[in-house]
Amino acid sequence: MRDHYSDFISRGVEIVAVGPDDAAVFKHYWEREEIPYIGLPDPDHIVAKLYKQEVNLFKLGRMPLNCIVDVEGRIRYVHYGASMSDIPDNETFLSVIDELNKASV
Repeated sequence: MRDHYSDFISRGVEIVAVGPDDAAVFKHYWEREEIPYIGLPDPDHIVAKLYKQEVNLFKLGRMPLNCIVDVEGRIRYVHYGASMSDIPDNETFLSVIDELNKASV
């Protein structure tokens, strides 16, 4: 997503990545990797529980969860990953966003 961040911004959306680390670890990683979008530390798993993100210790922790949430807070697209590599490509997200944008005109 980092490499295509401008494609998301040009569609009027923002990326928010939620992770299990504390704020200091999260901030260090975000700065080191120069990630342009928002990173939200969730060490107490509050957001993960709210969105029903699966935690599977046999598969290295939190399973990927990708959502598109509209400005009113409604989930418009959700993908629950079955493994750490089960993440839709950017084109999938951009296509969904384009369809949502068309429907709102």
